[in-house]
Amino acid sequence: MSAKSTDEAVEWWRGAVIYQIYPRSFADANGDGLGDLAGIADRLDHVASLGADGIWISPFFRSPMADFGYDVSDYIDVDPIFGTLADADRLIARAHDLGLKVVIDMVLSHSSDQHPWFQESRRDRTNAKADWYVWADPKPDGTPPNNWLSVFGGSAWQWEPRRGQYYLHNFLASQPDLNLHLREVQDALLGACRFWLDRGVDGFRLDVANFYTHDRQLRDNPPLEPGRRLEGVPQRNPYGMQRHLYDKTRPETLEVLRRLRRLMDAYPGRFTVAEVHDDLGAATCAAYVAGKDLLHTAYGFGLLSCAFTPAAIRAHIEEFERQPGGGWPAWSFSNHDVTRAVTRWGAPEDRAALAKLLVMLLGCLRGTLFLYQGEELGLPEAEVPFERIQDPYGRTFWPEYKGRDGCRTPMPWTAEAPNGGFCPPGVEPWLPVLTDHLDLAVSRQEDDPGSVLRFARDFLRWRAGNEALRTGAVRFVEVPPPLLALRRGEADGGPLCVFNLGREPVEWTLEGGPWTEDRAHGATLRGDTVRLAGFGGWIGCRPT
Repeated sequence: MSAKSTDEAVEWWRGAVIYQIYPRSFADANGDGLGDLAGIADRLDHVASLGADGIWISPFFRSPMADFGYDVSDYIDVDPIFGTLADADRLIARAHDLGLKVVIDMVLSHSSDQHPWFQESRRDRTNAKADWYVWADPKPDGTPPNNWLSVFGGSAWQWEPRRGQYYLHNFLASQPDLNLHLREVQDALLGACRFWLDRGVDGFRLDVANFYTHDRQLRDNPPLEPGRRLEGVPQRNPYGMQRHLYDKTRPETLEVLRRLRRLMDAYPGRFTVAEVHDDLGAATCAAYVAGKDLLHTAYGFGLLSCAFTPAAIRAHIEEFERQPGGGWPAWSFSNHDVTRAVTRWGAPEDRAALAKLLVMLLGCLRGTLFLYQGEELGLPEAEVPFERIQDPYGRTFWPEYKGRDGCRTPMPWTAEAPNGGFCPPGVEPWLPVLTDHLDLAVSRQEDDPGSVLRFARDFLRWRAGNEALRTGAVRFVEVPPPLLALRRGEADGGPLCVFNLGREPVEWTLEGGPWTEDRAHGATLRGDTVRLAGFGGWIGCRPT
């Protein structure tokens, strides 16, 4: 194998499309109404058929499930609701047989309060793990040590009477923050990562990676400037009223990331992607991927929460591109934490056209790309009634914010089957399967040449062989709104990608032709003029 091909194999993630699987909701193999690892393995053919390069699986470790797996009680075992370690091994092997890489979620900033580490740490101030979590004395009046807030509402501090101290929890009170300033804690977490690398996983998605360390002085956060709003924070959440200078995104986090990268480099071809939930998302993402001693890529909430306008989308992408360090970005439009994009950005009558456009637009961005389960079907956000809401975030902020259950409902596989084929007849799924989702089931779209699924498969398979779209440079072309246009590749010979983000048809005259059409959705080329229907897209090039 040549040096170049060796590099390409090691850096498989550059330009890759990674399909995110929320394991509770993908496929239920054992008939308990919850998805599991065996169910994922049974349905991986579907993912491979899309032309995806890999899968990212949200947490499946042992957990009391207060936050559905993002509260880990054992990092090196599988929760029984998802299966066993043997099931994890079979899933990894099955994915590799299909040519799919396996990326798993690592939750390193906090654990469950049921983790043995915390159970020991909370006992007193002198035990062997007394400093493994973030503890602080109260103020003289008994109130918390500072004004830090939890993302899920209220103070970020919880009183522990056994120690007579508060502990930090950036999320639920049952998710205490680990003290990653302590090298012993880093060692333990890196040991858990090594455990999974040795079992064959190809990488980690790092949950809230910028929360790893905190200000040792525990200084108060200042208020957010008037008129500003934090990405990815519901309007009525007081968390969005602070500038989070001291509770996260601290400089010491970079050394933790360097230690993790050194571990990853001992396993060639493995990969890290950070989730960044920060006031300065693009800048922090870029800082975490600047240089070969840090992470491979990172994503923020920019495209997961911005307006659907050419200016907003372009601004987020260009903000990352102009950051120093030359790092590689990652992008997604939907995931398990946000309202599904076709609902966030479109009306019901637009959803099929918009879903195709979003697959096409995502596939033309420079970066590692994440496609959330159901995006290939054009699934809208599900309306989950209050009595079925599971998400603690949604229960706290209802009805102004209904939480994350609407994007987490089960995958509809077979329209005619009970529960859409997600789980057996007579079994109640953990979240309801909606009727309008059944109409978009895989079985309904498989044989429909005009379906979102067939479009996504065709486009992503074609993109997989287009090197300019996978790894080429990006620059935007000046076009009038609602058009968004960009060039990919190192020279003007690369693809020109044009998208209509509006509902009405638009015509645009190309310059410097002649042009040929490579791919189109709701668009036609006549001479040098492209006519794009509402939410249409067009990709073409000049013949060389």
